[in-house]
Amino acid sequence: MTDEPASRRGRRPGGPDTRAAILDVARRRFLEDGYHTVTLRSVAGEAGVDLALISYYFGSKKGLFGAALALGANPAELLARVVEEGDLTTVPERVVRQVVAVWDDPVTGPPLIAMLKTAIEDDSFGALVKEAVEREIVDRIAGLVPGRDARQRAAAFTTVVAGLITTRYLLRLEPVVSMTADELVRFVSPQLRQALRGPGHPAGRARRPAPRP
Repeated sequence: MTDEPASRRGRRPGGPDTRAAILDVARRRFLEDGYHTVTLRSVAGEAGVDLALISYYFGSKKGLFGAALALGANPAELLARVVEEGDLTTVPERVVRQVVAVWDDPVTGPPLIAMLKTAIEDDSFGALVKEAVEREIVDRIAGLVPGRDARQRAAAFTTVVAGLITTRYLLRLEPVVSMTADELVRFVSPQLRQALRGPGHPAGRARRPAPRP
């Protein structure tokens, strides 16, 4: 009789093969069922591993999604880090710098560009990426800004970021592709800030004085 817990019920211990098996299941499930439907528990059950092992390897559903798509950098996790590390007023500048740093990187950039190209060419994969962006990026930003139109503003913010990524890394449009990070921050962050404020915010112009009583 050994002390190896029978409660494991045949669950696999951690190891490279186990990690690969988890990713195989997760990749297939994400593509078949969509981002929202898949849970860490369901992946663990199908892969025959303890739920805690998935959390240990990947940290969260976002982490598992990024690993399943072979992304060296997960945009959702990076955004969460940027948003949580500082004041909301500096998010536009920090997001631009993070995008440029990750997408320009010769290691992390190519898998992200390949993911984007695949999302454009493959409808089912594109739907998966769309759902992940909505839930992990748009919804997260919407939770930070006040007002009834928070989700619309979050979507507008995401649109500006997507435009930057598309023009710089897919279309390679000049002069965007040749601009430095500082230049991009100077030209793009005001648009991001305006998106967060919403169309009714009088940015860039003087406020009308309140009528005198």
